Amino acid sequence: MANLKYGGIRPRILAIDDDANNLKRLELILGKDVKLTCANSGEEGLKYLSASTYGLVLLDINMPYMDGFEVLRRIRSRQDLNDLPVIIMTSDMDPELEAEGFALGATDFIRKPFVPTVIILRIQRVLQYEYLQNNLKSEVERQTELAESRLLASERLFEETVLALVKAIDAKDKYTSGHSLRVAEYSRTIAARAGYSGEQVQRIYYMGLLHDIGKIGIPLEIINKTSRLTDEEYSTIKSHTVIGANILQTIVEFPELAVGARSHHERYDGRGYPDGLAGERIPEMARIIAVADAYDAMTSKRSYRNTLPQEKVRSEIEKGRGLQFDARFAEIMLRMIDEDVNFVMQGDHSHEEKPLEHDG
Repeated sequence: MANLKYGGIRPRILAIDDDANNLKRLELILGKDVKLTCANSGEEGLKYLSASTYGLVLLDINMPYMDGFEVLRRIRSRQDLNDLPVIIMTSDMDPELEAEGFALGATDFIRKPFVPTVIILRIQRVLQYEYLQNNLKSEVERQTELAESRLLASERLFEETVLALVKAIDAKDKYTSGHSLRVAEYSRTIAARAGYSGEQVQRIYYMGLLHDIGKIGIPLEIINKTSRLTDEEYSTIKSHTVIGANILQTIVEFPELAVGARSHHERYDGRGYPDGLAGERIPEMARIIAVADAYDAMTSKRSYRNTLPQEKVRSEIEKGRGLQFDARFAEIMLRMIDEDVNFVMQGDHSHEEKPLEHDG
């Protein structure tokens, strides 16, 4: 005999039939797989439906006082029972009766006299459908929660990997410890104030974190040189933009990372490197990082000077509007400076850093 349990639960079925023999027959066929309640009239069946919740109704058509169709009409008139599956039981299966039953909202028909296998299979099909319908929402929610959990885990892994790379950069360049993190935070704030979406803001943050990754490929003796760089050494250190882009372009799902690494030293007037791009030809996200990068370079302590005064930093950003920087993002940075009355936006002064020419 087929199992009528779903989710380990015995379904509650109400059988309404004025023939006690039919009800007894149903009890024998369905057995212990269901919780069967029997009613010998339409009126009694409606009372049961008002008092308890059932997953299925087996309804005889030919009953005195109130026939099955009238019971079905009353069931469907109630909002709380509108979706309750109802299987009509009848020995008269002419097309007109069948059409009327379906028009009133019958779910299926079972022919009398009962054939146990047919009854089991029809009830099983209806209960399976109802189980899937009733559990679809919870299953979708469960799968959604699982997918979101996996996504968060992937995002955490990605962020931890990025931060590990940033630490690798800091370990090589002891003079600019924390630079990438500060640039990322400033870039994120500028992007948010510029009206970027939450997802775009987060992507710019990651771009800021990795904008100087190319310094991994620069020799230590140049990275950590405390005296002024030669022209050849300066050319070498400028190559960190191309090296970084080459490293990050392998991350095909996040192409902006390579863009940020390559173009954060481009100038709005076209005098930057490595490609000499100007104006709108410079990727917009790289223009944001350029402002944040320059700001942190000026507000971090160097081996030959202390942090520049806030008014000096502001003046340099203002002078660079439309020349070194996109005026739109420079204006946002200027507002951030004006709001920073206590000059909190500074580098970590506990680290001794190298001259400005060395910075990314």
